[in-house]
Formats: sequence, C-alpha cells, structure tokens
Amino acid sequence: MFPRLVRRLGLMVFTVWGTLSLTFVILRLAPGNQATVQLGPEATAAEVDALREELGLNRPIFAQYLSYLREAVTGDFGESYRFHESAMTVILDRLPATILLTATATLLALVLGPLLGILAGRAPGRLADRAISAVTLVMQALPSFWSGIMLILLMALTLRLLPSAGSGDARHLVLPAITLAIPFTALVARITRSSLAEVTSEPYILTARSKGLSERTVLARHAVRNSVIPVVSIVALHIGTLMGGAVIVEQVFAWQGVGSLLVSAVGNRDYAIVQGATVLIAIVVVALNLLADVLNARLDPRIRAGVAS
Repeated sequence: MFPRLVRRLGLMVFTVWGTLSLTFVILRLAPGNQATVQLGPEATAAEVDALREELGLNRPIFAQYLSYLREAVTGDFGESYRFHESAMTVILDRLPATILLTATATLLALVLGPLLGILAGRAPGRLADRAISAVTLVMQALPSFWSGIMLILLMALTLRLLPSAGSGDARHLVLPAITLAIPFTALVARITRSSLAEVTSEPYILTARSKGLSERTVLARHAVRNSVIPVVSIVALHIGTLMGGAVIVEQVFAWQGVGSLLVSAVGNRDYAIVQGATVLIAIVVVALNLLADVLNARLDPRIRAGVAS
C-alpha cells in the first residue's frame, strides 16, 4: 500500500504543478492588459507602463513564471487589486460558503441516489428499474444553469416559497444545493443500480437465497454491502467535480462562494484571485482522488492484495 501511496502523492504534485503552469500560461495569453483593466481606459501610457513595471509584467516571461512558482509554493499568489488584500485571504473567506453548498448537495445525493439505485437494481428490467433509469438519465443530462433557472421560476417567482438568490440564511441554500445535487444524485443512482444488478447475479447471492434468507436480508447483508465499493469511488471523485459545478450554480443564485469569486476575477483580470482559486480547487480534487484510492483499498481486500503483489 505504501508504494502506491507514494506514487499517488507524486501524481498529486505533478497535477498541481500542471494546474499552476496551465493557469499561468492561459492568463498571459488572454487578450487584454491587466494594467489597463486596473487603471481604466483613461489611463495614460506612462501610468500603464509604470503599473506593468510594478506588477513585474515587463520582465521576461520565464522570470515571471519562476517567481510565480516560488511564491505559489508558500501560498502567496499576490494581492488582489480589487479587494486590496492577499488573494488567498479573500479566497479562504469565501471558501466556507462553497464548502457548505457542496456538502449539502453531497448529502442530498448520498441520501436519494443510493435509495433510487437500490429500488432500480433489486429488480433489473422491471417497471421500477425502467422508470428510475429514465428519470436519472434526464437528471444527469440537465445543464445546471437551466435547472437552476427553472427552480427559480417555480419556487421563487411562481410559488414564492424560497428566495431566488443571495446567501443570507438556510432558505437561500435550498435551491442552489438542489440544483448542484441533481446530476450528482442521478450519477450515484445509476452507479448503485449497475453495481447492485451485477452483484445480485453472483453465485454467493444465489447461495444466500437458497439458504432461505429473506430478500431484505440478502440485499442488506450481502448485495448492498458489496456493491458500495464503486459508489464510494465515484462519490469521492465527484465531490471535487462539484466544486467546479458550483462555479455555475453560484453565479446563477448569487451565492457568495469561491465559484462566483472566480468568475468575477476572470472578468476583471484579477490574476491573483484566478490563480489562487484555480490551484485551491485542483488541490481539493487531487486530494479527494487520493482519498478514493485509500477508501477502496480499505473496503475491497482484492485491491489490497493486488497492491501487495
């Protein structure tokens, strides 16, 4: 297990470095001038040149890159010109809101997804299976921005049950969390259904049934327990993806998290915020990938045996 863990840690470092480098290159190749954006269109050429010198944008690109990497290792992405404070401080102030949104959406998906998957997978090919499979397929295909707008029209504007936007109290959390959870719930349900349908055809399930055990006991003690391994892996991997999906959802609902901060920073060419937020999301994703590997190895002895061999 230890050699595999070391390899995964090495891959994490490489992935984060790749994210750092790609973000640096894309921002420098994007049209526009950061100094002009900060100073405004009425700034003189001398003022723009002075600010470019202050920001280090007149230095050779490779020198900028090395300086950028050196500072990023310490978590220093510079100062946000819009907020006039450390970019990482601004990002960390917004992070709890994104974590709350992501955690709530994950909880909804982990409650509803396995339930739908078990209902469908316990009787493959029957009416319940076909109906749930069709519904989850549609749920997974819905764009988050569209489903969010539809929920706003229904729940906020038509029924007036919930606020349409903002991040004031728990009521503001409901619609964005549901929107973010819709495709994740469908994914968990479909994975659970496929895994359970495969497990129920295994010989040991037939043996358990031949012993006279009730169908509920067979499902609870044998089938569901052994079908959860791929679900755990998918959930751990997809939580990181939820943070990426939260960028769109936060914009639709004006939720004050890292996602909405990132979008506004891109539009304002706030390099420090864009770089810091992108790297933070990358670290979360690769860390959850590592967690998925560890959980799978703990849950499935076959994986541990393969690693040991």
